[in-house]
Amino acid sequence: MKRMEWFADKHVVGKRGATVLDVGSYDVNGCYKKIFTSRGCHYLGLDMEEGPNVDFVPECIYQWKELEDDQFDIVVSGQALEHIEFFWLTVSEMVRVTKENGLICIIAPNGFEEHRYPVDCWRFFTDGMVALGRFNKLDILNAHTNRAPTVEDKEWYSEDCADAMLIAKKPYSGKTQTADLKNYRCMPSDLKVISGNMISYNEYEISKLDKNKKLNPEAWEENKETYIKKVKKKTKKIKELLQKIFRNQAIK
Repeated sequence: MKRMEWFADKHVVGKRGATVLDVGSYDVNGCYKKIFTSRGCHYLGLDMEEGPNVDFVPECIYQWKELEDDQFDIVVSGQALEHIEFFWLTVSEMVRVTKENGLICIIAPNGFEEHRYPVDCWRFFTDGMVALGRFNKLDILNAHTNRAPTVEDKEWYSEDCADAMLIAKKPYSGKTQTADLKNYRCMPSDLKVISGNMISYNEYEISKLDKNKKLNPEAWEENKETYIKKVKKKTKKIKELLQKIFRNQAIK
């Protein structure tokens, strides 16, 4: 909810009357409707079956023939892609129905335990969000995982239930265009730059150490080894995962 509110504050303010499509809108434990209607937008909720906060169910969940090309100013999806077997087809439809220069915002889990509604298929990282944007020829405005605008935005962070996010613009009209795969070359993004210099989870954890040290020097001296081990343990987990990926190559 914090991430979608942030998106609305940055990109939707001043766009009263904008049309918004929410893909995967079924209200299981909260929905985005008020975020957009409170800012003067016209909201439509789409999902694969009828239920709370669902205004429209397409006949075919991967081909929304009832919706025209270039129909919406803003298309969003939150905590839905992991439950969609062929999510890339859904993203393609999201792009198709977005107007030229319209915005697309996707939030999907990076962590979380298995939770089937009715299935649970995928998890996402920043590079995966970037790949979705690149494949559909979108202009990427922001992509990040488990980052926040400031270290004070602690509700954004999670050790094991983090989210990944993509904000992109459709720079063309009409049906979804895709990358020229014959000439495509993978160019890794600078995660700091692509996130708009958001603060990473590791940076947040380190900032907590600094804050503890400054605010309560006595408690810091007493517990500093515990604090430091906690951060090092998380870093070690990341290194161990990378070592498995790169066949135990030494990582400093």
